[in-house]
Amino acid sequence: MPLEVLYEDNHLIAVYKPAGLLTQKDKTGDMSLLDEVRDYLIKKYHKPGNAFVGMLHRLDRPVSGIVLFAKTSKGASRLSEQFRNRTIRKTYHCLARGSPRPLNGVLKNYVVKDHSANKTGVVNTGGKEEVAELAYETQLTDGHYALLKILLKTGKSHQIRSQLAYIGCPIIGDVKYGAPLVCDINGIALIASELSFNSTISGKRITITAPYPDNWVKLIKQHAKS
Repeated sequence: MPLEVLYEDNHLIAVYKPAGLLTQKDKTGDMSLLDEVRDYLIKKYHKPGNAFVGMLHRLDRPVSGIVLFAKTSKGASRLSEQFRNRTIRKTYHCLARGSPRPLNGVLKNYVVKDHSANKTGVVNTGGKEEVAELAYETQLTDGHYALLKILLKTGKSHQIRSQLAYIGCPIIGDVKYGAPLVCDINGIALIASELSFNSTISGKRITITAPYPDNWVKLIKQHAKS
């Protein structure tokens, strides 16, 4: 599948990551999105040898959506500062099992990472826990499935997956967190659907979007009729 470029300027490039593709290489040695971006830049700009690609953030392997990379060290420095200062706005959409109560709200939990299981759990305070916070909005539901819009307020590992599972609404396809597999859902039904940041060139606000799959809404509507 050819690389899908969503935005590019002199310092940055935003691309679409399909579910199942690593953001960055791991011990498996499988091809990664970072590798594909580097190859793209080498070919497009006829670079001899290597090309600079700065990793700014990641998406879990089964998650799809927008990933932003730096093309220059200046771009990497300025965007890393925006991530640290939380001026970058990251929005996700997901298809969850059940419906959250209330339908719109904020989740704030203590989470801890189990590295051996590569899983994050919601726990009571009293140890190495970190605070994870997100806001969610139910955009469509039939009681069995819910289409949720999620705004991250923190960026903890597996945060959305673990917090939604904790309230009884795991993301469809996410068997690691107790959700069922559903036909026609590739990976897990979670997409990084919007990324907003300040341009490193003009300072103006830039917003990049990636739509969630149409079959998520069809699944809710079909189930509501049955």
